[in-house]
Amino acid sequence: RALRAGKHVLVEKPLADDVESGRSMVEAARANDLVLMADHTYCYTPVVQKIRELIEDGSLGEILFVDSVRINLGLVQPDVDVFWDLAPHDLSILDFILPGGLRPTGVAAHGADPLRAGKSCVGYLTLPLEGGAMAHVHVNWLSPTKIRQMVIGGSRRTLVWDDLNPQQRLSVFDRGVDLVQQSVDIADRAAATISYRLGDTWAPALPEYEALSRMVGEFAEAIRQGRTPRTDGAAGLRVLSVLEAAQTSLRARGALVEVAAETPTLELIR
Repeated sequence: RALRAGKHVLVEKPLADDVESGRSMVEAARANDLVLMADHTYCYTPVVQKIRELIEDGSLGEILFVDSVRINLGLVQPDVDVFWDLAPHDLSILDFILPGGLRPTGVAAHGADPLRAGKSCVGYLTLPLEGGAMAHVHVNWLSPTKIRQMVIGGSRRTLVWDDLNPQQRLSVFDRGVDLVQQSVDIADRAAATISYRLGDTWAPALPEYEALSRMVGEFAEAIRQGRTPRTDGAAGLRVLSVLEAAQTSLRARGALVEVAAETPTLELIR
């Protein structure tokens, strides 16, 4: 209704409660030449900005896997499960840092309700990515220990983000496994030699600023400049599509399901 009334819109994540509604919002913003932005606040933090920079400049190499853990003794929500409550944070970060955004080849979700609360309180998302990489997200309302950690493994280096360690939130490890082909035939994996790389560990310097103010500033600048914001409606729709696919997978007992086709990226015409 706000978009139809000619208002620019900033929406808390997730963008909507289903893909159809989210897609209609993106289309309404495009039709009315308006800014539609998703409040993916983590994407405006110094650490996530740095992670994106390290991936973009090739410091990590080709992304091989992502493991994300977001668990704590949290409030069991009355209207949504743990996937809709916690996973939007991790999914929005993945969409921001992965080249081309979050476009998994499928989604498999496994949830448990040991409290008999009527909804998943513990959940695991498996997201196969193009090129053979894999992303995994663990969310949990029932853990007595709070963990906020993401591990991103690349062909050159591995990055570890510990959001609960203010002294060293980000660590980059020059360690990994290399597969050295002894044959020109790529299919001949039996002829490959495994070598282990044990290099240095370093902690990138991070600036200090308040992410919420940067996010609101991005919204304002997108309006003033007539441009697409960094976390636009299309980004919100990609996250929403994964969440909806996860619900389909849950009903199918964890089967790998396809993600709804994405609406073309929102572009302002001015």
